[in-house]
Amino acid sequence: MALILGNQLDLDRCPHCAIDRPTLIAVFETETNNYWGGDKRFWRVYCCARCGGLVTASAGGHGNRVTACYPQPAEIDPTLPEKAAGYLQQAVNSLHAPAGAIMLAASAVDAMLKAKGYKDETLYRRIDKAADDHCITREMALWAHEVRIDANDQRHSDEGASLPTTEEARRCVDFALALGQFMFVLPSRVQKGLTDAKQAPE
Repeated sequence: MALILGNQLDLDRCPHCAIDRPTLIAVFETETNNYWGGDKRFWRVYCCARCGGLVTASAGGHGNRVTACYPQPAEIDPTLPEKAAGYLQQAVNSLHAPAGAIMLAASAVDAMLKAKGYKDETLYRRIDKAADDHCITREMALWAHEVRIDANDQRHSDEGASLPTTEEARRCVDFALALGQFMFVLPSRVQKGLTDAKQAPE
């Protein structure tokens, strides 16, 4: 169903807190055009009743189909391994429950490493081995360790660790999304580009 620029924006999930079927009410509107006076667009800014995050949408007119929406809800690339994609989708959908989102993001990282053949020993060792093999960069390994530690704090109810915030959970989820891009999505696109180039007529 097409998204309509109305008094309420009917997104499936809030792109900020990922709550299902959010109440996004218009709080501001304006219209713009380009330097030459063309490309007129109507804009509305919507506020999520749960988290207070703002979403901007535009269309050719009020009541018309939305042609742009910012920020976009995170989408899981189909190139990712099935199990990693499943964990990652649940992590994105659980941002309103930060502790759960962090543990799911760590599970997604774990599943990605296993899909690349890093299955033995602890997650700590497997992250370092992937960096040693240049499967991931050393900086990614350091970030992966941060996600692993954050997840351990939640799994083991570390008394010295406070409950995570939505922003902390988002950082963990963003890393898992970035790792998936680096390990699976970009290599797949490069391979497709090379294949298409070979098949293209000279």
